[in-house]
Amino acid sequence: MNTVGSSDPRVEKVRVTKDEIIAHLADGRVIRVPLAWSWRLSDATPAQRANFRLIGTGQGIHWPEVDEDISVEGLLHGIPARRPRPHYVQDIAAAAAGVRPRGVQALPGRRAQPARKRAPRG
Repeated sequence: MNTVGSSDPRVEKVRVTKDEIIAHLADGRVIRVPLAWSWRLSDATPAQRANFRLIGTGQGIHWPEVDEDISVEGLLHGIPARRPRPHYVQDIAAAAAGVRPRGVQALPGRRAQPARKRAPRG
C-alpha cells in the first residue's frame, strides 16, 4: 500500500497569546505550551510575536524579527529554550576559576604582570 504524504506531525495554524503558544496540527491535535518556554518570544512585543511563518510544510515555526525557530518536535517533547548566560557572568565565572577572560589584561584585584622573556634555547 502506497500513501501520499507524511505521518510526521505538521503545524497548520499557530496563535500566540500573552501566555501561550498554541499550535494546531494537521492530525487534529492542539499543542499549548507556556510562552515562557521561549525567552525570545517572552521578551518580544505582541506585534513581533504575531509576525511568524511556518517552516517547510509545517515542521516548525519561524519568527524573523526575534530570530526564533520552534519545531513541532520541540513543542511535542516540551523542551524549553535556555536563555544564554550574559558574557559578564561567564567572565565572573572565569575570574573565579583563575582564568583570564579574553581582552582582560588582569583579573580583578590583581595587577597585570609583564610578559616574561624566555631564555634562548641553545
